[in-house]
Amino acid sequence: MMKKIVLVLFVGLLAFNLSAQDKKAKIEFKTETVDYGKVERGGNGVRVFEFTNTGDAPLIISKVNSSCGCTIPKKPKEPIMPGKTGVIEVKYDTKRPAGPIRKAITVISNAETPTKVLKIKGELVEAKSVAQ
Repeated sequence: MMKKIVLVLFVGLLAFNLSAQDKKAKIEFKTETVDYGKVERGGNGVRVFEFTNTGDAPLIISKVNSSCGCTIPKKPKEPIMPGKTGVIEVKYDTKRPAGPIRKAITVISNAETPTKVLKIKGELVEAKSVAQ
C-alpha cells in the first residue's frame, strides 16, 4: 500500500515538472544590429537593443558580454514578463581613435534560444573643429 502511494506521488510530481517545463521564455529583438552611422569622437555612444518576451514564461537575462572592453552592455535587472518589452543598453567608448565600429554583444538568457549575438556597427569620425 505504501509503495503505491509513493509511486503515485512520484509520477504526479514528474508529470507536474514536465508540464511546468512546457512554458518557455522567448526573446525577440526589434533589430539584432544597431548602426551608429557616423559618430563624432567624444559624442554619445549609448544605443539600445529593444526586445520582447514573446514566450509564456518570465525571461531572465543572466549575462551580457561584449567582444571588447570598449563596449559596455547593461542588462535588465528584473525578469521580463511574457508580452513585455525590455532593453539592453550598449555604451561604446567614443574617445577611441577614429575608425570603423564593428563589435558583437552576446546575450545569455533562459529563453528557448539561450544565446543571441547582437552587433553594433558604424564609424567613429574626428569631431569637426569649431570655426573661430
